[in-house]
This record gives sequence, structure tokens and C-alpha cells, in this order.
Amino acid sequence: MVERDVGLPSFWDGAYRSGKTVWDLGEPTPVFRRLLKWRQFAAGRMIVLGAGHGYDAREFARRGFSVVAVDFAAEAVRWMAALADPQASVEIVHASIFDLPHTLDGSFDYVLEYMCYCAIDPARRGDYADLVARLLKVGGRLIDLAFPLTRHDGGPPYAVSVEEIVAQFEPRGLTLMESEWPADSHPARRGREQLLIFQKMP
Repeated sequence: MVERDVGLPSFWDGAYRSGKTVWDLGEPTPVFRRLLKWRQFAAGRMIVLGAGHGYDAREFARRGFSVVAVDFAAEAVRWMAALADPQASVEIVHASIFDLPHTLDGSFDYVLEYMCYCAIDPARRGDYADLVARLLKVGGRLIDLAFPLTRHDGGPPYAVSVEEIVAQFEPRGLTLMESEWPADSHPARRGREQLLIFQKMP
């Protein structure tokens, strides 16, 4: 994509309309499917930031999670609504993640992050970390599939590093508990993404 103002919904609406959605796998993320199958994540309240077409949001909802999916692109919200599954109810919120009301503070057991952190203006990463910290309950977890772990200029996606992510979240009370290089990443992304699990400490 040609870099323009990634902070405007029109940028992303244009990408959806033109089909230039390279971030969209067209299905739930394999790593998250495996976590749901094998890990002991108790079902709870989850928010998915920059949810896109909502594949991951619906996958967690199918496993008993109460899911809120947020996106500010009208095209993404339209597709999420069109793809809605009565057996996997998801609350869709059409808003900028940075405009979420403070009534949501401390109300989520999980924040699911994939392809949102790397899509926002890097100058707003501190704001993003603040947002996650305020949305999570004490003891809540950030499930972050960090991508792309590369060195390149420009974006989106903008390059990320594990060190930079930890440096953003740890001062805000989120401690990195686990990390792994997932063998079940999508083949096009294998070796360029790492699963990070943070927990919000008292």
C-alpha cells in the first residue's frame, strides 16, 4: 500500500474496497486456533482491537468468550456484520480504538492483538499501550502475536521488535509471562512473528 494517513478510516476503507488487504488471512489465525484448542485460557471477556473482518473475534466467541470487536473502518465493520455467526455472537463497535469510552476501563480479561499495533502510526504506540493497560482487569492478559519482526522503513505494516513492545508495556504494569516462535504461523509469516503473553500486575 502507498503510505498515506493511516490514522484516517478512509485509508483503510480504500484498502478494503480495492482488495489490498494483505493482512487478511481469510480465516482465523492458526496460532490462535491452537491456543484455543490446547491452552488453558478460561473463557472470559475479550476485546479485539482493529478486528478487521472479525475472523479471530468469532473464533474466540465460538469457544465461549464474550467478545467485543472494534474497528474504525466502515468497510471492515460492514463485513463483520455480514459474516456474523449466530453461534458466535460478537459485539461490533464502529469506532477508533483511541476513542473508546472510559466506561470500558478495567472490564476485560483479555486483549487480543494482531495486526493493529503494526498498522497504527508508530508515534501512537505509547497511546496504544496506555489503552491496553486501562482496558484490562488486574490479572488480565494481552495475547499479542507480534508482526512483522523485521527491519524496514515505512509502512503499514510498520516494523516492530519484541524489545520495543516490552519497553512500551512493562512500564504500564504489563509483565511478559511467555513468548514463543510459533511453528504453526501462516507460512507467509513464519519466522516473522512471535507470540507474547503479558499479564497486568496489581
